[in-house]
Parts: sequence; structure tokens; C-alpha cells
Amino acid sequence: MNLFPNLAPLVFATRMPLLWLVAPDDATSRLISLHRVDIAIIAIYFAMVLGIGFYLKKYTQSGEDFFLAGREMSAWVAGLSFVSANLGTLELMGWAAAAYQYGILATHWYWVGAIPAMLFLGVVMMPFYYISKTHSVPGYLQLRYGESTRFLGAFCFGFMTILMSGINMYAMALVLRVVLGWNIHFSIWVSSLTVGVYVALGGLFSAIFNEVLQFFLIWLGALLIPILGLVEAGGWNGLVARIHQNLPQGDYTHLWRTMGSFTDNPMGIHWTGIVFGLGWVISFGYWTTDFLVVQRVLAAKDLRAAKLAPILGSYFKMAVPFIVILPGLLALAVLPVHLVPESAVTAGQHSYNEVLPLMLARYCGPGLLGLGITALIAGFMSGMAGNVSAFATVWTYDLYRPFLRRDASDQHYVAMGRWCTILGVLVSIGTAYFVMQFKSIMDYVQALFSFFVAPLFGTVLLGMLWKRATPAGGFWGLLLGTASSIGMYALVKANHNWLAVIALSGEAKDMAENMYRALWSWLICVIVTVVVSLMTRPKPIEELSGLVYGATAVPSEGHLPLVKRPIFWAGVALVLFLVLQWIFW
Repeated sequence: MNLFPNLAPLVFATRMPLLWLVAPDDATSRLISLHRVDIAIIAIYFAMVLGIGFYLKKYTQSGEDFFLAGREMSAWVAGLSFVSANLGTLELMGWAAAAYQYGILATHWYWVGAIPAMLFLGVVMMPFYYISKTHSVPGYLQLRYGESTRFLGAFCFGFMTILMSGINMYAMALVLRVVLGWNIHFSIWVSSLTVGVYVALGGLFSAIFNEVLQFFLIWLGALLIPILGLVEAGGWNGLVARIHQNLPQGDYTHLWRTMGSFTDNPMGIHWTGIVFGLGWVISFGYWTTDFLVVQRVLAAKDLRAAKLAPILGSYFKMAVPFIVILPGLLALAVLPVHLVPESAVTAGQHSYNEVLPLMLARYCGPGLLGLGITALIAGFMSGMAGNVSAFATVWTYDLYRPFLRRDASDQHYVAMGRWCTILGVLVSIGTAYFVMQFKSIMDYVQALFSFFVAPLFGTVLLGMLWKRATPAGGFWGLLLGTASSIGMYALVKANHNWLAVIALSGEAKDMAENMYRALWSWLICVIVTVVVSLMTRPKPIEELSGLVYGATAVPSEGHLPLVKRPIFWAGVALVLFLVLQWIFW
């Protein structure tokens, strides 16, 4: 069924010639050239984000302003920033690549891998983060478990953030190299330093306001590919038919139907890996303990706004696959070239990671191209700003202040935050070149999450829900959980036979291995924390006020009308989530 019968001739008359999609002989050759109008759109955007940074500098004089935006954000602003901090070029390019590699299964990372966790954060965990007035997730670990656990959590988060910043830089440079032929080193330095300047000037204020602007720019620019692609493919039914024709050996268009066996789907994963590895450990670990996103919610003006922010964000998150996953599926249907893993690229070939630039080149002419490139640059800056602002906060409050300079003035810490923002950008540039060792960007990212996020979730969850968890239990659980995840990764790299043990199947692909590794490391963290806690002395109950269920008075919302309660909108979001699973089953 062609949903757009009258528009298809227009697309074929106006799109780029097919010749442009043939891989260039030279790796630095460009697919398309910018026109003056495209350059003007990109230049205006750079001027706007820098202008916002300079304007907001006067509002960021105290540490509370610089690191938490003064805790003045409404639920809508915090919610949009919450989603936008995650919707960077890494997401746009990485999951488009994953959709090309694994099909619609990549959508699990937006639905099962996000929505339940975002609702859980808003309803269950946000009161403890907000009531404790912590500046960061490691700050909560200090209050709950002590300095040693805070140091370990902060160190792991800072290390992961630097690596994540590098992947954002690489993703943006890849776009500019493939689409425009720009030198990859020039692209990395110009875009990264721009982000460093506006975050250093305005802190989290600047990051949040730019993220809200970037959210709308990303949607406006990224909508071009799915709309024009569906026109060419003949709507959703036409898309499915083309994919089945091009790839008759696999099912790339069903979410759950092929998950009963490791060998029936392109990812080589069983439903247990998606439900427990992704839906429980990776998802809840990222959305509830990764300070990059939690920091945005902590900037809310009151507890109700803080609880509503991730719930409102979940509605936008459910729609993101339309601009992120769909381009990868469309590439399976319409691209005349076969893409390969990044590590296998040879002359005349393109990698999975180049799906989005190739689709942009296919559909966008003057003006539209500038808008599309601006959307990708906005995505890069959004993701990069999230990483560097979170890194600045954790370094300043959880490493520098408690361990190096405990009694300095507030202005000193603001200055340190600004300097380490620039330093973090510079260090991150060095990590951008590690990415080429992985088959796709998201394999790299999910490996990092399995190392650092999955064990941290076990530590934070037990800390909030179990009064008996002790400082020693929290430290050793987090340490051994993290070490076990890295150890399992090293085992598989050293001897591939271990894959069948860790991922429960020798047929598992990289993404499946990440999910099971995360699950085992979470279980190890929880078991070690429980065992050590039962053997050591817990904190007195009076020291747990505001930190643990059963020792904290959470303000009631019973006086509010039903439609103003966060729990109501969380329920509506959950129903929509279940309907989507049924539609694409």
C-alpha cells in the first residue's frame, strides 16, 4: 500500500542522482557540496549557541547556578533538556547504523530500553535525589555509603564521560567528512571547542537552554529523511516488502516475534537478554543513575517538576524512533550499496555508521541540506554539552573538592568548573579515535554502559530501597561488579569460546553480548553488596533520612487534581508504551 501515491514522482524528480550514493574512490571525497544558503544556516546556528553562552554568563555566578542552573527549571524545560541531552549525534547516527545492522530490534533501546526506566525515575527515585539536595549521583553515593564509594563512582563516571564525549566528536566529524569532505581533525576541533566555550561560559544554564533549542532543530532537520524515504518506499507496507525482498534470510521488521530463539533474529539474542539485560539493567542503570541525564532533572524548580520532567520526556522518547530508527530501515530498503562494519571498510565502501549521511545526501538539496546538517551539528552539541557539563560537576564536587581542595570559596569551584570543562573537551578529543575498533558506534556505547552503568544501578537501587545496605557493601559491590564486567569483556576478546557462556549462545552478536554482560555484572554487584552488608554494621537509621525508603517522608500529592499528579501521566505513558509493543509485535 502506497501511503503517498501523489508525492512519489516529486521525490524521484528532485532527489540527488543515484550516482552520488556510490562510494567515492577517495575516503575524503564528499558526496555533496554546500550552497550559500546552507552555509548561512549553519553559521547562524553557531552564532546563536555562542550568543546564548555569552548572554547567560552573567546569570551563572554561584556554584548552584553553574552546576545546577539555580534549580529554577520548569518541568517542561527540564523534561525537554532531559531527552535532548540523550538525543545527540551519537543517537542519530549510532542507532541509524544499528537499525541497518539489526533491523527494527534497535527500537527496543527507545521503548523497552527507556520508557519504564524514565517512569521509574520520576515516580520512585527522583524524591531521594531531590530531597537530599545532592549535586550529583556520586554525591548521593557519598551521603548513602561514604567517601570511598563516592570516589569510585565519580572516577568511573568521569572516565566513561570522557569516552562518551569522544564518540560524539567522532560521530560529528564522520558526518562532515562523508557528506562535505571536510578534514576530520578540523571538524573535531572546531565543533568541540565551540561546545567547550558556551558550556564554560554559562554552565548548566547554557547547556539546558541550548539543548531545548537543539531539540527542536534536531526534529525539524531530521524529519526530512523519514518523510521523503517513506514516500519513495511506498509507505510502511512498501518499506517492509522491500526489506524482505532485499534480505530474504532474516526478519528485520518485527520487535518480538523473532525473539524466541537466538538464531531467528539479526542480533542473535533471546528475549531474556532484551527484557532483563536491556529492559532492566542497562535501561534502569542509564536513565536513573547516569548523571548526564539526571543532572537535568535536578535543575527542576520543585519536587513535582522534578518528578514530572522524566515522565514528560518519556512521551517525546517514544516518538524518537521515527527520526532515528526509521532512516536505518529505509536504508535497508532503498540504498543500492551494501554497508559493512567500520573495522572492515576498504576503498570504495561505506560503514554502518555512515547510514544517516548517505540518506541525507540522497534526499536533501540546497536549503534542506543546510537544515539537515544543522540538525546533526545540533545533535552533536547537545550530546557533547551534556557530557562536559556533567563531567565538570562530578570532577569539581565529587573529586576535586573532597579530595584536593576541601575549603575553597564558591567562586573558586565555579572557576574550576569552567577550566575543567575546557580540559575535559581537550582530553575527550583523544578518545575520538578509539571508536574505529568497533563494528558500529552503538556497540561501543553499550559496552561502556555494561562496564560502568549496570553495576552502579545495583548500588544505587539497594541504597534507596534497603536500609540494611552498609558502606562496605556498597563499595565492594560496585567495585567487583564493575571489575567483573570488564573481565568478561576481556575473556571474550581473548577466547571467543567464552561468548557461549556469557551470552548463552555462540551465535550472539556484539550487542547481545553487551546485554548479558550487563545482567551478570548487575547480579554480581547486588549479591556482593547484600553478602558484605549482612556481615558489616549498617548506618544508624537517623543518618538515612532523605536517602532510603522507610526513613524518608516524601511529600504527598493527594491534594492535587488527578491530572496534575505525576503518577497519572506516568500511567498514561505506560499504556501508550504497551500499545506500541502490540502494534509492532
